[in-house]
Amino acid sequence: MPAPAPMVVFGSLNVDSTSYVAAFPAPGETILARGFRVALGGKGSNQAVAAHVAGASVELVARIGTDANGDVALMTLAGFRLSTDAVIRIADAPTGVAQITVADSGENTVIVTGGANLALTPAVVDAERDRIAASELVLTQGELPVDTIERLAAVTSELGVRFVLNLAPPAPVDRASLRACDPLVLNEHEARAVGIGTDAPAGAPLDAWRAIAASVAGTDAGSVARSVVVTLGAAGAVAASADGSWTAAAPRVTAVDTTGAGDGFTGTLAAFLAEGRPLEEALRIAVTAGALAVQARGTVDSYAPRAAVLAAAGLSEEAVGS
Repeated sequence: MPAPAPMVVFGSLNVDSTSYVAAFPAPGETILARGFRVALGGKGSNQAVAAHVAGASVELVARIGTDANGDVALMTLAGFRLSTDAVIRIADAPTGVAQITVADSGENTVIVTGGANLALTPAVVDAERDRIAASELVLTQGELPVDTIERLAAVTSELGVRFVLNLAPPAPVDRASLRACDPLVLNEHEARAVGIGTDAPAGAPLDAWRAIAASVAGTDAGSVARSVVVTLGAAGAVAASADGSWTAAAPRVTAVDTTGAGDGFTGTLAAFLAEGRPLEEALRIAVTAGALAVQARGTVDSYAPRAAVLAAAGLSEEAVGS
């Protein structure tokens, strides 16, 4: 295994409260859950853990409250041996929470309350400039305030650090910030929300989405982002940059819980990109990581370690990057 690549995740950190049900309730309907769990969540912390178990040296910049949920978050991160030096507790806001319902189909619904995450302002980005400069890659998500995302895009561009944005949920980030993304990571619904693939029919195949991604990726004036990755659930994912475009079909698996699988994909993708791996290779490995994640319940607990992901992808450590 190569030396861990340094990367920074500016991210939302939530505590998930998840109910497991046979099927989602209709409006006005009360149903009984079959199970319940409280666990670490938030796209930022999920992706940081995924990148960490994939082999990156991750620093998570986050904000949590001084409440019991904050204690849960810190204890869980410590269990993964993930650095919490830049996870700061604030007294005037609760730790972010996500209320999740998971049906027997494996599908989920999620309601997020930002709480202390909203304290990740542009001023925090400026205060972390040295940490950013020392990294190979910075990763963030659409759960943060838009002006914070835009400041991250500007600072990483100034410092020559790779910027990866998972625009989930979609947010009105300005065009200049999107063009700095390398890559901009979206699922099908998020892609359509930002104007990518709006004419593609539902269920369009991977090759169709590969062509769509290729049409908006690159460095010319008409490009949306330097590179683009679109995840397509059980079908797999596509990627494109100025160097080419690629598809990665997902292995067929039985989904138990899809919660956090996209974050497992994105964190793994970022970790291998931070190592300097080609986008095509990182895409293939990340799709495998996502497929492994949906086969177990929970979020961060479902992320397979690097060796298991590489083995499932049919790669040895020596073959990665060859």
